[in-house]
Amino acid sequence: MSRTIKRGPPPKRPAARRKQPLRKVGMFERAVAALPVSEETIRKAATWTITGGGIAVALAALTWIGIPGMIGTAIAEGAGQAGFRVEQIEVTGLKRMDRMSVYAVALDQQSRAMPLVDLEAVRQKLLRYGWIADAHVSRRLPDTLLIDIVERSPAAVWQDNGQLTLIDKDGVLLEPVKPEAIPDLPLVIGPGADRQEAGYQALLAAAPALKPRVKAATWIGNRRWDLTFDSGETLALPEDGAPAALLKFAELDGARPLLGRGWMRFDMRDPSKLVARKPGASMAHDVPDPSEIAAPAGTQTDTGAGNTGDRHAADAHTGAEG
Repeated sequence: MSRTIKRGPPPKRPAARRKQPLRKVGMFERAVAALPVSEETIRKAATWTITGGGIAVALAALTWIGIPGMIGTAIAEGAGQAGFRVEQIEVTGLKRMDRMSVYAVALDQQSRAMPLVDLEAVRQKLLRYGWIADAHVSRRLPDTLLIDIVERSPAAVWQDNGQLTLIDKDGVLLEPVKPEAIPDLPLVIGPGADRQEAGYQALLAAAPALKPRVKAATWIGNRRWDLTFDSGETLALPEDGAPAALLKFAELDGARPLLGRGWMRFDMRDPSKLVARKPGASMAHDVPDPSEIAAPAGTQTDTGAGNTGDRHAADAHTGAEG
């Protein structure tokens, strides 16, 4: 008996795999790949930024619609507990100001929750320090305060009642100075001299050739200057027209040196003449020979050849402090 053998269908051939189209890499993805940080770090940073922005918008909305401050504070504190809390402070621009003082001001907060930090209040507290001319305070989420300081530059040392203080060009008090550590800066002496610093700098600018030789300046009677040079002489300047008088003295010193020639004091409180004397001389009788000093037209020296009454008047004028 014959048997019929049934054959099944031919085996199916595996379907040919379709070629997957190459995925194009966008410019943004290439830029991310080039950064020296992982994609995970970038995702976290983006999450913090978006979350922080959302919290800021929510607080602004609550304030605008009049939700009580207590609720807004609670939300802000919640943000602080979520990681938006001051943990780091980055300070730039400091050269002389004490860094720990800046940290203390920045951390002097009722709450360190980042949304509750009053940036303007921090700035105003910093501006109370003499060294700080300006400050910029900002947040860098999630946990850092950024403080950029602009410092003042010292311009002179002010001496008053035996106390030495560093001041800037506007007379702002910067910090005390120890007598054994006085910096190489001009010395201004007397009550109110600190408030005259800007005018004093303008005075010295009138005679730049003499500026390096001025070692001290005394503010007399709250109205005029006595300058002391590195060679020891004192120059009394008038209350009015001091820059012109100083310039005239510089011209005389340039024509025939007056400084470092044994004179003790020059007086130009009367702009029409120059009165001079040497140390140890009797101002009434022992006076210098006028040929020893440059005396162009309009300039006068104290001399014994003139009228005795005029000489006494000149001497009294020289010796007065006012």
